[in-house]
Amino acid sequence: MHGTATGQRQPALHPLTSTDLRSVDTYWRAANYLSVGQIYLQANPLLRDGLIPEHIKPRLLGHWGTTPGLNLIYAHLSRRLAEGDSDIMWVVGPGHGGPAALACAWLDGTYSDVYPAVSRDAAGMGRLFRQFSFPGGVPSHVAPETPGSIHEGGELGYSLAHAYGAAFDNPNLVVACVIGDGEAETGPLAASWHSNRFLNPARDGAVLPILHLNGYKIANPTVLARIPEEQLLAYLRGTGHRPHVVSGSDPAEVHQQMAAAVDRAFDEIAEIQDQARGHTRRAHPEWPVVVLRTPKGWTGPATADGLPVEGTWRSHQVPLARVREDADQLRALESWLRSYRPADLFDEAGRPTSHVDALVPAEGRGLSATVHANGGLLLRDLVIPDFRRHAVEVPTPASTTAEATRVLGDHLREVMRANPDRFRLFGPDETASNRLGGVFDVTDKAWNAATVDTDEHLSPDGRVLEVLSEHLCQGWLEGYLLTGRHGLFNCYEAFIQIVDAMFNQHAKWLKATNAIPWRLPIASLNYLLTSHVWRQDHNGFTHQDPGFLDHVVNKKAEVIRVYLPPDTNTLLSVADHCLRSRNYINVIVAGKQPQLNLMPIEAAEAHCTRGIGLWEWASTDQGSTPDVVLACAGDVPSLETLAAADLLRRYLPDLRVRVVNVVNLMRLQSPTEHPHGLSDREFDALFPPGTPTIFAFHGYPWLVHRLTYRRGFHPDLHVRGYIEEGTTTTPFDMTMLNNMDRFHLFMDVIDRVPGLAPRAAHLRQRMADERLRCRAHTRTHGEDAPDIREWTWPH
Repeated sequence: MHGTATGQRQPALHPLTSTDLRSVDTYWRAANYLSVGQIYLQANPLLRDGLIPEHIKPRLLGHWGTTPGLNLIYAHLSRRLAEGDSDIMWVVGPGHGGPAALACAWLDGTYSDVYPAVSRDAAGMGRLFRQFSFPGGVPSHVAPETPGSIHEGGELGYSLAHAYGAAFDNPNLVVACVIGDGEAETGPLAASWHSNRFLNPARDGAVLPILHLNGYKIANPTVLARIPEEQLLAYLRGTGHRPHVVSGSDPAEVHQQMAAAVDRAFDEIAEIQDQARGHTRRAHPEWPVVVLRTPKGWTGPATADGLPVEGTWRSHQVPLARVREDADQLRALESWLRSYRPADLFDEAGRPTSHVDALVPAEGRGLSATVHANGGLLLRDLVIPDFRRHAVEVPTPASTTAEATRVLGDHLREVMRANPDRFRLFGPDETASNRLGGVFDVTDKAWNAATVDTDEHLSPDGRVLEVLSEHLCQGWLEGYLLTGRHGLFNCYEAFIQIVDAMFNQHAKWLKATNAIPWRLPIASLNYLLTSHVWRQDHNGFTHQDPGFLDHVVNKKAEVIRVYLPPDTNTLLSVADHCLRSRNYINVIVAGKQPQLNLMPIEAAEAHCTRGIGLWEWASTDQGSTPDVVLACAGDVPSLETLAAADLLRRYLPDLRVRVVNVVNLMRLQSPTEHPHGLSDREFDALFPPGTPTIFAFHGYPWLVHRLTYRRGFHPDLHVRGYIEEGTTTTPFDMTMLNNMDRFHLFMDVIDRVPGLAPRAAHLRQRMADERLRCRAHTRTHGEDAPDIREWTWPH
């Protein structure tokens, strides 16, 4: 059928020949059979004997409801792959679709390639069944252990964002993203429909969303399946998509519809890309989306215990839950399995028959074998220019100022210049606000929607991705990293916690992949958290929260790193290290406001390499045991600690004070708990047990206690940090509200150094009076007192 406006072939409504139809249907039935077998069977995989209770697993875990639809989608994508004209990967949004992903990976041979013990025969089929949701086996959902996956079952709502992240800078890839209708109700997924406005068809790949409407979540109907179809299609069109609807319950008819829809979608993608790459880009391309409407639990039991199952929420998990003890249910299960006609699907040795294999692409090209889902295979090192070229001059410590993130922005500009195909910057509308605007000297913000004359730095070719959704930024970056590229996510500190659950799942993914030999390391997920708690004086209490650090350190030490660089040059050194790392989540917290420069670049690099160290220039304990240790982590805590040390020098010159700064927060932990932890001997040398330590910390003070509870100095440790006191006020008043100001640190020394309080009572009162003076000045003048604003280290 010809005659489209572009001269491109219009797919037939029934494009499958009888041979094609038989192949795709046989493949689908085989995948369904394998899926049911995984949920139920621990023996007798080919039903060569009648089922008995001993063949059934003692614990039935898994999810059937979404599985037949996923198997249908996989079969039709495999048909496209078998034709050899497409590079496709899939992202499985329905988190409970594990049986389908595993069954299809086994059918196309990929599973046996990476797990040879699960061979593509009867013995391997038996292992495939037994291991599913079984102690010592594999999870019931799509997981890192599943070949072809970059998205696991706990990530409900993030599939479409991951798919777009995979498509960026992947010009020959089509990412087929299956979206469950339950998942479609989540906020992140709803926002993800707009990701096509950030896709450049001339340089990027494409995403084919497949919205699978089977009508139900766990126990309730789904919204998109119950609204009038014209409203659903209008909604999808409004997000820039052209819907193709597939609907029904008759397998032969649904196969024909699905084949036509998939063919049409791939043709439309090719047309959009060909036009863009031929420099006739459409202003507002309509990207295809397939709407697949099939019954939940399709081909499963129609009823159980006198209640409807197929096409209802009851098919969501295990439709026949009492198979071992109920003879009727056992017979129903056997009838269900035999309905797929396993003798047509597998030969005497248990290998897939030729009709199934007809749909399997050439070796190594199966949907589950795509290298894009194992990004470490594609990963190329970043070309990273020397960060030292951007270092600020520091003639003497704490005497000059710079905006740390602005300087980092200049370095990132050079990173982006050197890596135009594998590095992107992500952020929720804050790149310029976070002082990283230097990158706009070499690139723009990705934008493929309308523009007006007053817009700045918007272009389809832009490599900075800004959207006012932390979920999308995180999801895009994860998809980008998991498919072999590099990036950085910059965000206001208080709002990074919006992606706590996404961070959780990525951390778990990395931990799991460390134990999977065929999963090669990927680039680390790097966070730059700025506009932080201590310098959100203009936005106030709502923007003041350092709690992400507490959340991060709960995760496994093997994947977590937290850095608190105290000045500009240390930020440059830390960022360079993080951009080069693999298989970590790196969290960097750094301010964007002018702050004191503490170390020249050589000293900063050495300090960051150590991760923790003495500042001899600020200490007065040389050659002796200190009377007190002033420790700090974070830029503002470091400033207040140095100011307190200056006060102690002036008013208590005989006191032996040691100043210790922590850049790598994990150095505080025991080496038995984190690979970066200092040995007890090294730690005790810095923090002698029995010596009071006053610790000024960027975040919640109890986090330091958690990290150091095993250390010898812990009984003598007192931590100052954020105690949930904030408002719209001056920077120094913010520290006073939380008792982390220099005067309070001075008073802590008096209170905790043995014998000091009686002879320094007058100084303690003076410090309390200084706090009152500073508070009154802010209330009268609206800014901090000049001696506070202009303080530098005395030389």
